[in-house]
Amino acid sequence: MLTVPFGGAPIFTRSRALRPTGKVLPEHARSHNRSLVLQTLYTSGAQSRADLSRGTGLTRVTVSDLVAGLIAEGLVVELGQREHPRPGKPATLIDVDRAAFQIIGIDLSDHERFHGAVIDLHGAIVSRAELALGAATGEAALALVSDLVRRLIASTTTPLLGVGVGSPGVVDPHGVVTSAPNLGWSDVALQARLAEEFSLPVHVGNDANVAVLAEHGVTRHDDLLLVKIGHGVGAGLIVGGRPVIGGGFAAGEIGHVVVGTDGGPRCACGKHGCLEAWLAVPRLTAQLDAIGDDHRDAGSAREDILREAGRRLGIVLAPVVAALNLSEVVLSGPAELLEGALHGATVDTLRARTMAAHGRDLTLRMTEQAEDVVLRGAAVMVLSGELGVS
Repeated sequence: MLTVPFGGAPIFTRSRALRPTGKVLPEHARSHNRSLVLQTLYTSGAQSRADLSRGTGLTRVTVSDLVAGLIAEGLVVELGQREHPRPGKPATLIDVDRAAFQIIGIDLSDHERFHGAVIDLHGAIVSRAELALGAATGEAALALVSDLVRRLIASTTTPLLGVGVGSPGVVDPHGVVTSAPNLGWSDVALQARLAEEFSLPVHVGNDANVAVLAEHGVTRHDDLLLVKIGHGVGAGLIVGGRPVIGGGFAAGEIGHVVVGTDGGPRCACGKHGCLEAWLAVPRLTAQLDAIGDDHRDAGSAREDILREAGRRLGIVLAPVVAALNLSEVVLSGPAELLEGALHGATVDTLRARTMAAHGRDLTLRMTEQAEDVVLRGAAVMVLSGELGVS
């Protein structure tokens, strides 16, 4: 995962791996062992082959064979001999070659711009690019994605490990965006299209599901809900250390849950009172701008709008928090909208609608990854997909 040390560049943390989700079959054993070696090196740092054998439980012969292959692939390097005061030949240290590859992360969740970055294996952002979305939808929006990837490829300085994309909407495990109304996409094979165009490994996921992968690395909890508020509203969920996507790949699609029975604003989907109609950034911004600075009580009117949006968010989240006994919820989106009145109203509503004994321990906070949470989660997705490292 990713975190930001005091005074330093962002780095992938070395302590939190997502839990495996299935039994290792014999035919998958080599791939599993390869990932185990890489994960151990990646999270623990340089060590000898003997250290790896002890740490992974694999035989020394197996470790030596796997390391030889990883060195040949350019993923692992020998760093020289360990300084050792005892007699005998000191062991040779090996580590993941963190300068060997870079990753492209793409964030399509902003309602105004598509964002992208080149990220190294330490998690530091090497370069950035962005393109204004304007009114582009459908094929025009797809062309912008391709253009953004092309620009980022031009700024890379090492071979690419792959491309990770966080897209709004429902995304299946094959990277098909089955539905993204705000972009005018339906059954768009985004992963396959980009992989064919650029001849690179590509991984595509829902933006909130991607974001929660990055946030998982900076929390002590194995149960985490992240609410992504941008062009639309969605949530990413990790329970027991495992991402939850649902049988129809739409877990966390809370944006079109109708909040309450009092009607409410008309949503783009045609219903009235959807959470997205209360909370999506374009809707909130338009409401706040409509007040105008010459309004007699402009400040109070804006706070009322933000508090009502926070209350509606709390109403939707309360049963989820209670059902899963969550102790941490993370918000991702524009801080100028989400902090303050909206945040306070959400907390108050959650506490009022859940058991007091549990509500006292609930934390609602802004993401520690700021506006880069999807970009960094996209990099985590590529690391996991290509190296088995999380």
